[in-house]
Amino acid sequence: MASTGKTACVIGAGFGGLALAIRLQSAGIATTLIEARDKPGGRGYFWERDGFTFDGGPTVITDPDCLRELWALTGHTMSDDIELMEVTPFYRLSWPDGTQFDYSNDENRLFTEIARLNPADVAGYQRFLEYSAGVYEEGYVKLGHVPFLDFKSMLKAAPALMTKQAWRSVYSMVSHYVENEKLREAFSFHTLLVGGNPMTTSAIYALIHKLEKDGGVWWAKGGTNRLVAAMVTHFERIGGTVRMHDPVTCIHTFGTRASEVETASGWKERFDAVASNGDLMHTYRQLLGHTKRGDKYARSLAKKRFSPGLFVVHFGVEGAWPGIPHHSILFGPRYKGLLEDIYDRGVLPADFSIYLHHPTVTDPSVAPEGMSTFYALVPVAHMGKLAIDWEQIGPLLEQRILEEIERRLIPGLKDRIVTKFHYAPRDFAHDLSAHLGSAFSLEPILTQSAYFRAHNRDDVIENLYLVGAGTHPGAGIPGVVGSAKATAALMMEDLA
Repeated sequence: MASTGKTACVIGAGFGGLALAIRLQSAGIATTLIEARDKPGGRGYFWERDGFTFDGGPTVITDPDCLRELWALTGHTMSDDIELMEVTPFYRLSWPDGTQFDYSNDENRLFTEIARLNPADVAGYQRFLEYSAGVYEEGYVKLGHVPFLDFKSMLKAAPALMTKQAWRSVYSMVSHYVENEKLREAFSFHTLLVGGNPMTTSAIYALIHKLEKDGGVWWAKGGTNRLVAAMVTHFERIGGTVRMHDPVTCIHTFGTRASEVETASGWKERFDAVASNGDLMHTYRQLLGHTKRGDKYARSLAKKRFSPGLFVVHFGVEGAWPGIPHHSILFGPRYKGLLEDIYDRGVLPADFSIYLHHPTVTDPSVAPEGMSTFYALVPVAHMGKLAIDWEQIGPLLEQRILEEIERRLIPGLKDRIVTKFHYAPRDFAHDLSAHLGSAFSLEPILTQSAYFRAHNRDDVIENLYLVGAGTHPGAGIPGVVGSAKATAALMMEDLA
């Protein structure tokens, strides 16, 4: 950790920004982390209400080794700051006809679950896992931490990706191996966790299955927010500086270099390098809007496809519910048609699928004794496609979602609720400066992946860098932590 005499600023204390700041500080680069909100975490924000802890997300932690590595850089141990708790089953999937399916990495149990729906699909799933292992090796191990700064780097990676039929969708590839429609849904829905439509997201994202199988699914004791707090603690321990509740208003430039960062309070500081973990469009349109580069790239970004929004209902209820697992997916009556409504048609359909998060079954500490914390998440079209008044529609959709959970899982739910609130695309746009209220930045389709995603280092402003969901490799904790590894390598090389 010998000082290099160099300085860096990281804008935004989401998982990507925190991971990058830790890597830079660990390398002896004096790093200042600036966060607009009153708490760190970005999408990993949290609320405390009536004794309940409500995490904004993400709630699924995979590949914990990518997090442990951040502590190991300076000879520290992550477990000294945060306890990870294993979650099993990973998910319980249920359909309107009463069918249930528990998904985990316990092969014997998983094969039994598959055989209940279609015995022939056990062998098909095993072949799919072999495929998943292959794309994991090519797409995650080899390319997940490598920046794609020019088209030549994309051409170099293309043959391996084409061998894995990257042009096909995850759903298409799952369907190649698995016959049963419910199992096709069970093994393709994962792309929704990173903002992708299973029907159009590149089959490379099937690597998530290998990631979960080998590394498991985990929960941070006390909530995802405690993992965020642990990262902040470690960053400050090794000498990093955190500036909270002071949004950056401008990245000043001089020629082709970022020269100074200015915040709403009037604070200004010069840095050798600047990295943004903020929303892509906000970074270029607002923070760099005074520059030719910012204006030009913002107009280019506006033409791209952004991931959908999310509507999330947080609620605390009386009673313990040991029969409801940590993660559930309540599929609606449609799959492909519902995805088309969200991603293509931009309508608010009458039906929906629900991701239900129930952390108290693993960790009772996030609710008062004898009570339970939940959140119900429903993907919705972003505000560019679905221009509705969320202040008016939000309470109605919240009621419909809670009624569906009451009907399918928790009898008498409405009488058991102690506290509740919802979070809509409008809130993502307001609180996180998320373009169109998108929850995952650019949609992860093949033509917006790797080189075709925002680059980890800007093409024009030579000491400006990007980290997080909008750059390579994409959304999700492993994705943004991987982007931090790629971006940090560039920054350390450039600042050497």
